[in-house]
Amino acid sequence: MMITGKTRLAGVVGQPIGHSLSPILHNAWLKAADIDGIYAPFALAEARFEAFIEGLRGGSVSGLNVTLPFKIRALAVADQVRDRARLAGAANVLVFQDDGTILADNTDGLGLILAFSSQAPGFNPQAGPVAIIGAGGGAQGAAAAFLEAGCPEVRLLNRTFDKAEQVANSLGKGAQAWTLAEAGSALHEVIAVINATSAGLLGAGLNLPLEVTPPDAVIMDMTYKPLITPLLSQAVSLGRRTVDGLEMLIGQARPSFAAFFGQDPPEEVDVRRLALDALEAGS
Repeated sequence: MMITGKTRLAGVVGQPIGHSLSPILHNAWLKAADIDGIYAPFALAEARFEAFIEGLRGGSVSGLNVTLPFKIRALAVADQVRDRARLAGAANVLVFQDDGTILADNTDGLGLILAFSSQAPGFNPQAGPVAIIGAGGGAQGAAAAFLEAGCPEVRLLNRTFDKAEQVANSLGKGAQAWTLAEAGSALHEVIAVINATSAGLLGAGLNLPLEVTPPDAVIMDMTYKPLITPLLSQAVSLGRRTVDGLEMLIGQARPSFAAFFGQDPPEEVDVRRLALDALEAGS
């Protein structure tokens, strides 16, 4: 494509950023929708994040997805913060408006719910308690999304109880803190278990007692490399339905695209296939 002064620019910022699949997804949608736009990766030194963002005020760039390690700092640079981003304690979307202000949003929760809808049809977040492993930004965002969707109770399990309690308190009514040692009790009667830690990376396992979950419980791992983590393999061996992290990535990208380019991404593009091809080529 030819880049001109009318080309709309968006992208993703993080450190590191070379592994990101977001440019593959967004640029495929841009091409299919025949939009004069481009989506680029931006790698920054950690100390330069705020200066970089301030330099984009005014709308020359439509917006940015924000990934590690900048999601929490993205809230502080924004002039307006959507409620779901505030509740999640982090932003993965910054929209640069023509008047020079910056809007912070969080579409990770939407991506999570969309992933469940896609890979676990019929799943109802209001049907019972959900267990979330971890107490970092991913766990807080997932918990906020489930509470917003009407989940009656979110159980945050973490090795350090104080951290889980801190996140639970920030979320308010409906969030409960547990230790990982209490997993045998915490996983009883849950409708879903979500791993929001990095334990799925490089084949690391959590050794959770998934056998105590109901037979119709859904197990999710936010990690998408490897796509089938030890936790998901364990779930499949027990006959549980699973949701993978790639579907969540695609789910959060859809509303991000709409925020940056003013329309929903075209449904006919098989971006999951494109992402899987990229993962396979990089393995």
